[in-house]
Amino acid sequence: MVLSPLLELAGLYDPPFRLRGEVPVELSVAVPASETEDRLLRGRLDFLMVQQRLWLVVFESKGTALNLDTALPQTLSYMMANPNPGVPVYGMVSNGGEFMFLKLASQETPEYDVSRVFSYLPIQNELYDVLKVLKRFSRLLQSSGNGT
Repeated sequence: MVLSPLLELAGLYDPPFRLRGEVPVELSVAVPASETEDRLLRGRLDFLMVQQRLWLVVFESKGTALNLDTALPQTLSYMMANPNPGVPVYGMVSNGGEFMFLKLASQETPEYDVSRVFSYLPIQNELYDVLKVLKRFSRLLQSSGNGT
């Protein structure tokens, strides 16, 4: 409900961008010491791949709020699959309420950076900031022609 309108406003639903569907995932999450065993969470990982240079990863889990850090390793592994290692790859992870942006430069030694976490829950809604970043991604990738 939150992300879809932002993607539409940023022009990321229109060609040449393409949507890839839901993927079932299982995550093993360490729980506080007061509990005796790890918890296995099942959910769906939704992701949008844009010209193989932009990965928007949205993950859902019923009944448990997952930290965005949980999605970073998988998102970075998707981004490492970039067929053009000479150009930076961008990403976003979201659990529906929080958003974090990533940049990966796959040179000889891959380097990545992450943004601060944006949320729609603070007193001042940060969804406009998220939209600005998504629009910037859209303009950047469209201006680079075929995305390579």
